Amino acid sequence: MPLQIESPESDLIGLDAAEQPDAYRPHTTHTHYFGFHIPEAGIGCYTYVRLLPFFPAMQGNVIIFQGTRNHQLLDIAHLDYEMTCPWPSIDGQTITTTQGLQIEFVELGKEARVTYRSEDGRAGFELHQVAVSPLIARAAVLPGENLYQTMRPGGTEQFMHCTGELTLHGRTYEIDCMPIRDRSWNQDRSEARRGRIDLPVSWAPVWFDEDLYINTVGLEKADSNPAWAGLLDPPPADYPGFNFAFVGRRNEVRAVTRVDRNVIEQHPTSHYPLKQEIEVEDETGETYQISGEALAHSPIVAWPHAFAYDAVYRWTNSDGRIGHGSCQGIWYEGYQHAMKRKIGSDQQLSIS
Repeated sequence: MPLQIESPESDLIGLDAAEQPDAYRPHTTHTHYFGFHIPEAGIGCYTYVRLLPFFPAMQGNVIIFQGTRNHQLLDIAHLDYEMTCPWPSIDGQTITTTQGLQIEFVELGKEARVTYRSEDGRAGFELHQVAVSPLIARAAVLPGENLYQTMRPGGTEQFMHCTGELTLHGRTYEIDCMPIRDRSWNQDRSEARRGRIDLPVSWAPVWFDEDLYINTVGLEKADSNPAWAGLLDPPPADYPGFNFAFVGRRNEVRAVTRVDRNVIEQHPTSHYPLKQEIEVEDETGETYQISGEALAHSPIVAWPHAFAYDAVYRWTNSDGRIGHGSCQGIWYEGYQHAMKRKIGSDQQLSIS
């Protein structure tokens, strides 16, 4: 499917809860995601505005995680995420949540200021994000969310140059990174398992330089991980290995025809990937091999029928270029149960 450039005005889609009230269902979702990472400090930040216009209500706010010893949500360095919030305040092109997160679109499709200050003063940041890639259009990205299209789902993804400052537990960090921003509208994001497949999916955007940036939402390759071999049924033969992907070469953005994502090492109890390799083929036939290692990782808030994580990754391209980025993933109970059986089997073998 060819890539398309989305209109800058798409940044404002869904901000009016009364826009299409008769079409919305309880699980209709609009989102805004702006994150950042500080690799040298092992810090990642996940900011999320999840709008549920049927009610209307909002979920989300700010998650800041640091290091690799985050085994459950309460391990996170700063967790200010609520499941039931009032609809945010909308003032022109500025979104402000009741929990202190503000997203101001200085120029639609190109520039944003993101600020936050927690009530207790233990965390805050001021970010200036400027686009370094086109505003790429996409549809659904999560496995299963495109099964029931009650409305026309849409979304965008765009690499940004993010600069600013983070204050966390009394310490100040400078921010200068190349994250990606993401948003969705009219997505059918039901919390029911429904038609989802069992293989984990990971969103792995990485900016190497202006001549090479890669973004993939790829399934774990069915034969790559011996930890669950034989424990899960593979996906249908016609199911693609990725849900969305593109490769950027300066201002030329190419569609992707193939993504192979192989997990090399995973966390022994939380199961998210610690090391992985991804091979991408674009529409011109050019291929890219990148290998990555998690510098920080943590569970993040999802819903009861899903496990989600975020990580800060250091990526190496086959030509030696180094890049960093967030790596987020999700899976459902089939994979989790398979991992539980695998760990139980290993323990029994060690006891015997």
